Amino acid sequence: MAYKSTHLKREFIINEIITIHYFEYMKDFFFSGESHDFWELMYVDKGELRVTADASVHLLGTGDVIFHRPNEFHALHSIGDKAPNLVNISFICHSPAMKFFEQKVFHLSADEQYLISAIVREAGAAFDSPLNIPQVEQVSVNPKGRFGAQHLVLLYLEAFLITLCRHHLEDVTALAGTEQTFENTDPISPFQAESTHLALQNILDYMELHLCERLTIASLCNTFSLSPSSLYNLFHREFHHGAIDHFLEMKIDAAKQLIRDGTMNFTEIAHYLSFGSLQYFSKRFKQSTGMAPMEYATSVKNYSNSQSLSSNLAKRHGARRSYD
Repeated sequence: MAYKSTHLKREFIINEIITIHYFEYMKDFFFSGESHDFWELMYVDKGELRVTADASVHLLGTGDVIFHRPNEFHALHSIGDKAPNLVNISFICHSPAMKFFEQKVFHLSADEQYLISAIVREAGAAFDSPLNIPQVEQVSVNPKGRFGAQHLVLLYLEAFLITLCRHHLEDVTALAGTEQTFENTDPISPFQAESTHLALQNILDYMELHLCERLTIASLCNTFSLSPSSLYNLFHREFHHGAIDHFLEMKIDAAKQLIRDGTMNFTEIAHYLSFGSLQYFSKRFKQSTGMAPMEYATSVKNYSNSQSLSSNLAKRHGARRSYD
């Protein structure tokens, strides 16, 4: 019997990444704008923004993502009371199905947000270049990076684009001429098939709800009917550390947000997040970020107020490039 292979269609082919960033801005951040000849998506992890895209103005909140097509002018301004956290991914993709994302804004589901976080996580393992520095013009591959991290960045990004298309069938007419077809069924993410993902998400939601309290391994195990070893394995498989370590990292993320908001001093933040003492808070903060709270506050403020930021970004993207 002669076997023959079947060629499978790929809707999105991405082989090149320009940059992947995770930015933490002050609450009054303003960027005057730029345009460039590749795709860019911006996801609002926290906060609110007013985004200009050519002649359109969009108000984005936590969980929203906007796409900028090649050569589309875009600018942004932080609004609201919270300092924003943003994920920015720029990439090259010539697939006809990319037309679907022109001038599009979406509010992401939990699965779609998970894919964004997976991209950022694998980028941290794949690249030497820091994710929080906008002056980075090209990601630098880490020669000692985790096996398959570069590949997973591309796969997660392609999966994210496919999932968005499936979740927004009302916009499928935008794909006219791409020979794209969809079944009129609810999409099933590969992550939905993993019961551990749902269990982990429930615990993370619980931690977020009780972020200003003190949680213990015993209290988490009792709440979710898990053994200490099961709880540890659940978190270590995904984050490579235990549940309480992750809870403390969530507290540090919240502390960074509060520092950038400027509504509390360090003692008040330590008390609000139940760190017990300012000394312990400062120690954990430095372990997590490499900076004392005061150093972080100073560096972020200087970074956000830098007059060179817009010019550096404009210089980075303003010149037309060829990626044929």
